[in-house]
Amino acid sequence: MASILKLGPRWRALIRRKGHKSICKTHPTKAAAEAWARMVEADLDAGRSVAAIRGIKVGQLIEVYRGLREKVRPILDSSNEHYMLQHLAEGLGDMVAEALTIDDLIAWCTQRAEEGAGPYTLNMEISKLGTVLRYAGAAKRLTLRDVVGQARPVLSHTGLIGGGNLRTRRVTEDELVRLLQVLSRWMADVVVFAVATAMRREEIVRIAWSDLDVKKKLVLIRDRKHPRKKKGNDEWVPLLGVAWEVVQAQPREDERIFPRHPQTISKAFKGACEKLGIVDLHFHDLRHEGTSRLFESGYTIEQVALVTGHKDWRHLRRYTQLRPESLHRD
Repeated sequence: MASILKLGPRWRALIRRKGHKSICKTHPTKAAAEAWARMVEADLDAGRSVAAIRGIKVGQLIEVYRGLREKVRPILDSSNEHYMLQHLAEGLGDMVAEALTIDDLIAWCTQRAEEGAGPYTLNMEISKLGTVLRYAGAAKRLTLRDVVGQARPVLSHTGLIGGGNLRTRRVTEDELVRLLQVLSRWMADVVVFAVATAMRREEIVRIAWSDLDVKKKLVLIRDRKHPRKKKGNDEWVPLLGVAWEVVQAQPREDERIFPRHPQTISKAFKGACEKLGIVDLHFHDLRHEGTSRLFESGYTIEQVALVTGHKDWRHLRRYTQLRPESLHRD
């Protein structure tokens, strides 16, 4: 039986077994010390050796995972995955991976929820933690229990994690006019372009002047988001209506047409909404708006998919909230 002793603000777990050297480690909480001791004793009971790497922290495993991904599919700094890993590292990074408990995950999810993270976001982040522990743990030859799987029932029951609600928010004409009035020139152009093309912010900032086909008024979106393909999914997309005019109005001072960081765009858009008192409007809702406008203009589902890049036409339903008045014909 392990000996758990309080040493100042920390807790020490000491394990003595006949035929083995004493194993000792300090932890920030008693629960963490007990959990670590149970896992070490379980290894000893099963005849497994206690690796010298014991005590590796969640933050270290996150870095191992990032390294593994560099070899196959690097995690971009602008991706949602990057920010999920960042949140995990900030909240759980200092905890010992092998001593991670259900209570630790509940406490972290509760804190994230208080910061404004919704059930769907937390569900995604907890899933990413499970992926990190599984792959990075295997790379480090660690036998980690599935603490994420064990925590899921209680996290779901308490409402801390859950499925995503499909957004149906569309920007109104009045909101759009007001936004364009307060936004800087470059940001206003980005907003107009986003509504006209239904492009994601990452796609907008990535396109270069060399990606334009001037004769056909097309733009090449490289490595477009795809449910299965991560690379090589390049698509030619028509720049309809005002989209082409916005592009031609941009200064040719950079190899990219809109040389900004995705987070800069989100921050500017959020700031303008807060200034105008516009509630619950995200930049990604402009993709929803642009898709709906394409349908209201009379384009077929096949034609709309050519613009938006949807591979499964059924997914277009979530973006297509048609206004009843659009059915009237002049």
